[in-house]
Amino acid sequence: MLTNEVAYELVDTESAWKQCLKKLSKVSRMAVDIEANSLYAYREQVCLIQISTDTDNFILDPLSGVSLEALGNLLNHPGIEKVFHAADYDLALLKSLNRWNVSNLFDTMWAGRLLGFKKMGLAWFLETLYGIHLDKKHQKANWGQRPLTEEKLIYACNDTRYLLRMRDDLGRDLAQKGLEAEAREIFTDLCRSRVFKRSFDPEGFWKLPGARTLPPQARSVLRALFVFRDNEAKRRNVPPFKVLNNQMLIHLALASMKWNGKAPSKPYTVPGVPEKLLNRLNPALFEIMHKALNGPPPVFPSKVPQHSSGYWQRHELLMEWRKETAVKRDVESDVILSRETLEELAEKNPLRHEDLEQIATLGDWHKKQYGADILKILNQ
Repeated sequence: MLTNEVAYELVDTESAWKQCLKKLSKVSRMAVDIEANSLYAYREQVCLIQISTDTDNFILDPLSGVSLEALGNLLNHPGIEKVFHAADYDLALLKSLNRWNVSNLFDTMWAGRLLGFKKMGLAWFLETLYGIHLDKKHQKANWGQRPLTEEKLIYACNDTRYLLRMRDDLGRDLAQKGLEAEAREIFTDLCRSRVFKRSFDPEGFWKLPGARTLPPQARSVLRALFVFRDNEAKRRNVPPFKVLNNQMLIHLALASMKWNGKAPSKPYTVPGVPEKLLNRLNPALFEIMHKALNGPPPVFPSKVPQHSSGYWQRHELLMEWRKETAVKRDVESDVILSRETLEELAEKNPLRHEDLEQIATLGDWHKKQYGADILKILNQ
């Protein structure tokens, strides 16, 4: 079944939003998805918000100038269920950019994970469950561009128009397998989404693959290039990787070691870096590299976060137990315990049932289900 026909309302005027809001205020549930432009902008924006109810499909345009502030109240309304597919990124983006919180969540992807599904994409779910084929040609589209084509709008609408049906079918399966309480706890935890860190850290270059093994002067060049790339990305309003990707930064830093402290005269080629790109960024690029070659090399911070005694031993034991438990249930390991919960348990080392109350990321269902096993491991 192809999905190239769908009725929707584009909300890009005050009057259209007023009518949409009136309808949304009366529903008990809504399916939600967002489209952002993280592949095309230095700082991503929410470019579309798709909402489907049991009777209507809406596509809200936040870039139209219409104030959608009232939507935040609906998303946080405990009496309205919000259905997302793979909500984590969307929730974090809405919280970071709009300061909107979401409550009463149902995540169809996580429902599938609890039921043992191994593939998580919405297109796979729809193809497998209903024989519905989604054309994903606009998956990497620039949603910040205007005007929006009819084809793009239909694509966007398809991301929510089937979610309520999926929610009902997956919810029924969760209930039949006794997984509803576990699912609710996971959904509640997802609503405590983190805010994205949106400030640039010049010392972040240490996290690049291979950065720590470079010679001292090459590290100095790498740091300078890392800062240069961010400034250039900000100036052009593009993601940093579209200026120079991480591998190119390493190639340039290594190539600079052959210069004996002097920038080369053009033309100059660097393996792994397109010549056209070098020509476009010069002379500023080579000047920055030359200056870095003659400056003091950066020193890796000696201050590392200290864990409590026995942390890594407990971490390894919990990891092994989590893996074994996941195999028995035929689910992925983080369905049993999230990475954050596992790390908090390894750090705080609870040894009694009352100690588990201090583990902020461990919900009541997980305490009841796995608390005895966790304590047994930690008391070894």
